Amino acid sequence: MKKLIVLSFILLTSLSVVSGQDQIATLDQYIEASRVAWNVPGLAVTVVRDGKVIFAKGYGVRELGKSEKVDVDTLFGCMSTTKAMTAVALGMLVDEGKVGWDDKVIEHLPDFRVADPYVANELRIRDLLTHNAGLGNADFLWALTPEIGADEIVRRMRFAPQAYSLRGGFIYQNIMYLVAGKVVEKASGMSWERFMKERVFDPLGMKNTFPSYEYHKNYANRSSAHFEVNGTIRPIPEDSADPVAPAGAVWSTANDVGKWVNFMLGNTTLGGKQLLKPETYKELLRPQVIIPPSGGFYPTAALTKPHWTTYGLGWFQHDYRGEKIDFHTGSLDGRTAIIGLIPDKKLGVYVFGNLDHAEVRHALMYKVFDLFGFGDNSRDWSTELKTLYGGLKEAADKAVAEAKAKRKPGTKPSLPLESYAGKYADPFFGEMTVEPVDGKLKLIAGKELSATLDHWQFDTFSAKWSREWWGDALISFRIGAVSGDVEAIDLDGAVMRKVPITK
Repeated sequence: MKKLIVLSFILLTSLSVVSGQDQIATLDQYIEASRVAWNVPGLAVTVVRDGKVIFAKGYGVRELGKSEKVDVDTLFGCMSTTKAMTAVALGMLVDEGKVGWDDKVIEHLPDFRVADPYVANELRIRDLLTHNAGLGNADFLWALTPEIGADEIVRRMRFAPQAYSLRGGFIYQNIMYLVAGKVVEKASGMSWERFMKERVFDPLGMKNTFPSYEYHKNYANRSSAHFEVNGTIRPIPEDSADPVAPAGAVWSTANDVGKWVNFMLGNTTLGGKQLLKPETYKELLRPQVIIPPSGGFYPTAALTKPHWTTYGLGWFQHDYRGEKIDFHTGSLDGRTAIIGLIPDKKLGVYVFGNLDHAEVRHALMYKVFDLFGFGDNSRDWSTELKTLYGGLKEAADKAVAEAKAKRKPGTKPSLPLESYAGKYADPFFGEMTVEPVDGKLKLIAGKELSATLDHWQFDTFSAKWSREWWGDALISFRIGAVSGDVEAIDLDGAVMRKVPITK
């Protein structure tokens, strides 16, 4: 209650048109009050206007229970805001004539395949960046078994079924950005990581920006990931997007990322050297696909009420107060990020956070837009969005409770527990093993992830993951109608058949 009173006081005493240094002071107070209200351990915020960083500051702590403060050189994850960086890398290769936006992917990667031969042949470079290739989300390929590596992830896409027709919808798809990174490697002759460092970060002077987790292990001033587990916010082990690096593996600081924001506001010539042609820069931010109202966009649309929602080459887009907004979030277990641009006003903002899905990031982006783009401090985005997302959480919790209430009590598995044990495999989904342990079943996925299976009903079990912040999942075993034996396992639509034991 005290946190809300403090936030309300700051808001009520500053609901007016502001300008100049008043904007900076107002934003500074608003960020800290919002951080406290959302219980985020640490934030770092950068604002760029008219070619200059006009605000950069850290808030809170790097890790709960420790005293080190967040500052402008504290390292955070960029996550999916990396996608725009991969698009820029391709844009540089377009400028050099090594790649064309409408080249077929197989012209650069002859071995690349998806299950539908027509799609595999017709997929274009720009399709890799727009989430409308017709493929479903395939994040399980790197989230469950990251040790299989990037090349194996790309190879398995040949088994990826079509979820909808090519360019006929919108499903967020990280793996296609990994494929885009492979195009960068093939066309440039260097790894994606090396390209990003030598062609993007170094020229921009981003000395504390790294293309993957492996590149910054010795960086001392770094934040820790946090998650709310059973009502308590606590640090969790670091996750990594390195298996799909071009989709979300970059790390940076508030100081460094301001240079990136400035670049993406159209300042693409540095020291007399043009890093990106003006027409290529415009193509990156040109709307490429329409995101339908039925899904794919952010819940924030309930408050911003856009007339249109689109996706560019690595950017979500919508109209706001008569201006076109380009933005993108980044999320990984325990971390958040957001970048937002109003190119026509030469205004941009970047927000780092170290608490899982703390949507205060949206609130701070729109507050910066209002303050520095329109001189207006009349809207309390933090409170509005906290109410919105709080309502969504309540609805989700209610749906879970309703699902649990439908559980059929008194049932038991069709077979003895040892009958469910064994290896399960699929060319696309990979392998999992089920073992009997201390009177229960244990699911093993890869080298680091496992789950304890408790009977739920019939041949369905509740999986309690070793990463407890993942929550629980329902896993069903399929019994053959003729054989009467366990034939497959179904994990949220990922079906793997039981591998027969060879004698």
